[in-house]
This record gives sequence, structure tokens and C-alpha cells, in this order.
Amino acid sequence: MAFINDFKELIVYQKAFSLAMRIFEMSKTFPKEEQYSLTDQIRRSSRSITANIAEAWSKRKYPKHFVSKLTDALGEEYETENWLFYAKDCQYIDEATFNNLITDYLEIKKMLNSMIINPEKFTKY
Repeated sequence: MAFINDFKELIVYQKAFSLAMRIFEMSKTFPKEEQYSLTDQIRRSSRSITANIAEAWSKRKYPKHFVSKLTDALGEEYETENWLFYAKDCQYIDEATFNNLITDYLEIKKMLNSMIINPEKFTKY
């Protein structure tokens, strides 16, 4: 694995950031009455994935702390999936959009799980 200087170089961060931006754009079309509920929640959880990855990176000197923050990122990923189910079932997004996003989040989930299982690949200086 190539040496990574910054959390923004992590592919999982880049993919999660891109997905959070897709969620942001998509959620602009949600009804106004969802502004302080579904819209706010899905934006917050999708952004929190990257925030927790960044925090994990700052704690990589301490493998247990690193894994703990990655576990938080994984929790936010699951929460984002939950909100996507609501968006689909409330008919704010179509089935194809839902499936594309869920597939992309599945990749994020796999990457985070791999980092959690193998923290030594990231915590060695």
C-alpha cells in the first residue's frame, strides 16, 4: 500500500464525500415539510461518515481509537441507508436512484469493515 499522508487521500473518504454530495443534491428535491426531518437527517448522516473517517485518521497512532472512530463512521453509513429507505418508500427518489446509492454505500461499508478488521495497515507510521 502506498504511503498516505492525509485522510483526503483515502479512497473510502473520497467515495463517501462524493456520495454525501450526491445526497445533498438529491435531497434538494425533497418536499419542504421534510426540511427539518428527513432532509436534515440524511445530509447529516452522510456527511458524518467522512467526518468520522477524518477523526479516525487523526487518531491512527492509537489503533483502538482509530477503530472506534471507523466504527462510528460505519454506524453513520447504516443510518444513511436507513434514511434512503424512507426516501424511496415516501417516493422522494425512484427505485433506480435508490439502488445506485445503496450499491455505492455497500462499497463504503465493505471498505470501512476492511479497515476495522485490518487497522494495522493504516496505523503504522
